[in-house]
Amino acid sequence: MTAISLKELGGSYAIARLHHASAFPAWADGLGFVSISRTDDELSIVCLRERIPDGVQTDEDWIAFKFIGPFAFGQTGIVLSVIEPLSANGVGIFVVSTFDGDHLMVKQADRDRARALLGGAGHSLI
Repeated sequence: MTAISLKELGGSYAIARLHHASAFPAWADGLGFVSISRTDDELSIVCLRERIPDGVQTDEDWIAFKFIGPFAFGQTGIVLSVIEPLSANGVGIFVVSTFDGDHLMVKQADRDRARALLGGAGHSLI
């Protein structure tokens, strides 16, 4: 299994869900990790919770870890090596991939448990 270094990002994150035809909202942009994905069913936005206005459907209280890479597109097992020990132990996850890397999100309530499980699986947390 591949050992990965993960950096915990500061702040409390949320995942917002908007109508699939919505424009990208200005409130989503700013410092911190941001991801915007559109499908035929929804527009999903991951960003710091403090940016999301009241009244927007959200799932809150997430923390984010950045995989420290870079990793080649063809390199396999990177994400699996991180999510497997969490999933096998009942820790819910949300993963976002970008061109240069991956980000793992877990609920704030699972932070310490996730860190222990990741460390026990041979990953480094910085």
